[in-house]
Amino acid sequence: MKIVGLTGGIGSGKTTVAKLFSELGVSIYIADVEAKKLMNRSKVIRRKLIALFGEKAYTNEALNRPYIASKIFNNKELLEQMNAIVHPKVGAHFKRWLKKQNGAYVIKEAAIIFEEGMQSQYDCIVLVTADLEERINRVLQRDNTSREKVLAIVNNQLSDEEKIKKSDFVIVNNSIKDTKAQVLKIHKSLIK
Repeated sequence: MKIVGLTGGIGSGKTTVAKLFSELGVSIYIADVEAKKLMNRSKVIRRKLIALFGEKAYTNEALNRPYIASKIFNNKELLEQMNAIVHPKVGAHFKRWLKKQNGAYVIKEAAIIFEEGMQSQYDCIVLVTADLEERINRVLQRDNTSREKVLAIVNNQLSDEEKIKKSDFVIVNNSIKDTKAQVLKIHKSLIK
């Protein structure tokens, strides 16, 4: 079974593309969603995050996401320390999930495959891109944030040009009709 990485910058439409693959019967693992669940459920992660960020890291038994985000937003070292706590647990969880799957391939959606140097964990990588203004508008509609914050996140991520060079497939996600056709074409090549 192939492990396909699905990645793309903020607002590129990774979730939409993952849903399209899912509709074709492909099993999808959304790393960010699973990481959030593990941060709330795992006593080990909880203990380590409280040691890193202090007691405010959790409120009412749940991860205090706004507090954590404010701490790591402009602090790369703190972000790396948090990732060193969370990423190994997500990796182990993915391996357990993978054993229960069947099919020609599965998709693991993760935003920072290239930024974290994790591309060797995949048999191939699908990159989702979209025009920058489209990406910004999507995030502004989805999240309670500002254009400046979205651009700061975009600028912290590897450029699409760099990601394209490292990807096996590229989906340009500006129109749902075109995106569906691109997903189907990639799906057919992966099940051969």
